[in-house]
Amino acid sequence: MSPSSALKSGLFALLAISAGAAPALAEDLTFTLNNGTSAAVTEFYLSPANVGDWEENLLGQDALPSGAATDVTVADGRATCTYDIKTVFKDGSEIDDRGVNLCELGAYTVHE
Repeated sequence: MSPSSALKSGLFALLAISAGAAPALAEDLTFTLNNGTSAAVTEFYLSPANVGDWEENLLGQDALPSGAATDVTVADGRATCTYDIKTVFKDGSEIDDRGVNLCELGAYTVHE
């Protein structure tokens, strides 16, 4: 085998191994957020349980009125189900909930 052929074979083998070792793509996590409190939710944050900082506010500029529900999609590319949750209300008060498995629940209800 010529040096050029050997190099091409080696590169092909390396590419084949790399392609087989690629991580599986995580699916988006979708769940229903229910506001079971008497106050409007103005901010809703999720962060994987092993991350120390809160991610972006998933409600954006919207508020979730008392008794209302909305679908939330987490498209963070992570393959995790366990999240820490921070809910902020119109009056500025907050509730934290730690280690919630959103994949098992399918819905999350904020309680007072």
